[in-house]
Amino acid sequence: MPKGYANQRFDVNLSILFTELPLLERPAAAAAAGFTAVELWWPWVATPTPPQDELDALAKSLKDAGTQLVGLNFYAGELPGPDRGALSVPGEESERFRANLDVATRFAETTGCTALNALYGNRVEGADPAVQDQLALENLVLAARAADRIGATLLLEALNQPESPRYPLLGADETVALADRVNEATGLTNTAFLMDLYHLSMNGLSTEALYAVIDTHAARTGHVQIADDPGRGAPGTGTLPLESLLERLHTAGYAGWTGLEYKPGDRPSAEAFDWLPAERRAARP
Repeated sequence: MPKGYANQRFDVNLSILFTELPLLERPAAAAAAGFTAVELWWPWVATPTPPQDELDALAKSLKDAGTQLVGLNFYAGELPGPDRGALSVPGEESERFRANLDVATRFAETTGCTALNALYGNRVEGADPAVQDQLALENLVLAARAADRIGATLLLEALNQPESPRYPLLGADETVALADRVNEATGLTNTAFLMDLYHLSMNGLSTEALYAVIDTHAARTGHVQIADDPGRGAPGTGTLPLESLLERLHTAGYAGWTGLEYKPGDRPSAEAFDWLPAERRAARP
């Protein structure tokens, strides 16, 4: 297999793969496909504070399947859907994000998850961007401190302009700079960059430009996600040289998780991993 794939620790995003199944059945389906690590967007789109029995049921399904949760989003509004986070959105959504902090971190601690992704949120018509940015910094400071209490990393993610035109974090440089501002404000070092190679490619970065992002920011990267471009499908369905990019990440010193955050296409999710030999799917030590 390509060397770039052989060096990675892969996990499956259960909010985009295996969604043909109920949430509680997805960990077992991922395990049946050979994976031992998974990640999730915030599963309860309608509420930042779901009932404890629902949290317990998900934790049990992860444990029973033998899958480790390695990444979790904080509450991000309607995702999938029109929203791209809540923390910079004034009013009720910001309050919902804050209400979610303790819930999400407790769940992460229960499941042994040590990476929490905080999506920034869209620009709001009629709201001053400077006011949104100040609110975002305040909420990110709270999130970083909450993550630190359980020994977790806070992740900040750049999205892509074509699919998220009102989302202000589009580039690696500005996202890493924001992570640095959060670390400076908290006095901690636990805020890092989530490098999604699909989003960066969709923003028009060439392969050489992606190599440059990797070389520049690998040391500040706390998590990686991949999908092919165009189409956001499995590796090999588009033209993005993912194996080469992942090998570059490995060479640059990145040894964290690589989340498979792609669409299975018109086939069951279990059939969307033919690019990765079965013996490479279980997380290596």
